[in-house]
Amino acid sequence: MLNDIKTDAQTRMGKSIDSLRHDLTRIRTGRASTSLVDGIKVSYYGSDMPLSQVASVSLSDARTILITPWEKNMVAPIEKALMASDLGITPTTAGTVIRLNMPALTEERRRELAKRVGHEGENAKIAIRNVRRDALQQVKDLLKEKLITEDDESGADSDIQKLTDRAVKDIDAVVKAKEDELMAL
Repeated sequence: MLNDIKTDAQTRMGKSIDSLRHDLTRIRTGRASTSLVDGIKVSYYGSDMPLSQVASVSLSDARTILITPWEKNMVAPIEKALMASDLGITPTTAGTVIRLNMPALTEERRRELAKRVGHEGENAKIAIRNVRRDALQQVKDLLKEKLITEDDESGADSDIQKLTDRAVKDIDAVVKAKEDELMAL
């Protein structure tokens, strides 16, 4: 029972860290990455479709994303979706190819993005603490039902705290790496 609780807590903490990593890939660093446009939805014959399902997304160089629609008539809806997104980049169209040129980041913008990365890290830590709280509550419930001893509870509490500390350390490392990447360019 206790091992199940610990395993579940470890899995959920791992998912929180993975989610943070995924969220941080969407923060623009001045370097082009196809993951920047992953969340963009395009109106395709009345329904919203992910950009990757209506166009080919690739990199032409370190600062340029190339978007090639599967159909010629999709150029305008894709441009519209890119303009409406929070990327802050104006697309350039040449025939049926849309280019997104990543401008160099200013020092002020870098600091702003670093702050946002820190905020995302704090949100991930909150998620980790919520997982810890749930796991500790499950252990307390087992103690109330007299399914475990107080010694078992104490050991489980310290194990769960170790998992939490490790997860917070991982989050700090991910946030630090992203901040260093932002400030290095």
